[in-house]
Amino acid sequence: MITAPLFKSGFAALIGRPNAGKSTLLNQLLGTKVAIVSEKPQTTRNQVKGILNTDNMQAIILDTPGVHKPRHKLDQRMMQAVRESVSGCDVALFVVDASEPYGKGEQYISEHLLNIKTPALLLLNKIDLLEKTGLLPLLGAWAKRLPAACEQIPLSAATGENCPLLLELLYKYLPDGPRYYPPDMLSDQPEQMFLAELIREQVLAYTAQEIPHAAAVTIAAIEERPNNRLYIEANIYVEHESQKGIMVGKEGAMLKKIGSAARREMERLLACPIYLELRVKAKRDWRNNERLLKNWDRMEL
Repeated sequence: MITAPLFKSGFAALIGRPNAGKSTLLNQLLGTKVAIVSEKPQTTRNQVKGILNTDNMQAIILDTPGVHKPRHKLDQRMMQAVRESVSGCDVALFVVDASEPYGKGEQYISEHLLNIKTPALLLLNKIDLLEKTGLLPLLGAWAKRLPAACEQIPLSAATGENCPLLLELLYKYLPDGPRYYPPDMLSDQPEQMFLAELIREQVLAYTAQEIPHAAAVTIAAIEERPNNRLYIEANIYVEHESQKGIMVGKEGAMLKKIGSAARREMERLLACPIYLELRVKAKRDWRNNERLLKNWDRMEL
């Protein structure tokens, strides 16, 4: 008698240094965009939950902020989110940029994983940037650095190489369980948060130096208008008036670039025409303002 495979479900936390490729990997696994990506470090500020559904598995994958030394209260909250994600997950997915030298960040995470009972899978990402002859020595070096890892998986989040293997191993290590979410659901991220992040992604793309990290985005209004057009009003916050001028640009040029790029991405993902109105406001030292940060999830800066 042939029996159907057991259904598995549970939580897997993506952890790693900034720019290791965690958000790109989450989007690759889901086959759609649920997390913003950027070459700039510390792109992910909030835990993003992606829901991966197959015939015999539902993996809730948590994309966490990159592990770094906190400099602001915002950073401290981000690192607290990482700790909570790892402590509450069924599988830890340690994402390493295999094209970069081993450093203190990887050492810190490795030492932390040695002290937890949660199964840990080591994901050596960006192998598309490596010479194939360098892969075997790298696997050997990591076997010594992180003997607690249950598996080592060289992969490429950008190209999808070896991602099917990762799915097989997720099924292996997740516990038996039911579906926690409907099978067609890809994320439980609120629409306002998702739209705000799409705008912040373009802020990261077009601005330089301190501006990207000093910027936050909130959605002030969403309204359906005639001809199936969606009206979105958003506020971009910076910390100083001088940053506000840079964000707006000469005769509004910078803000127009950010708005146009964000609108195109929204229209691509939402498949409807968008009217996007952006305003820039200065709110001094918001990254160290505990009262404002407590309202972060409610988008009430």
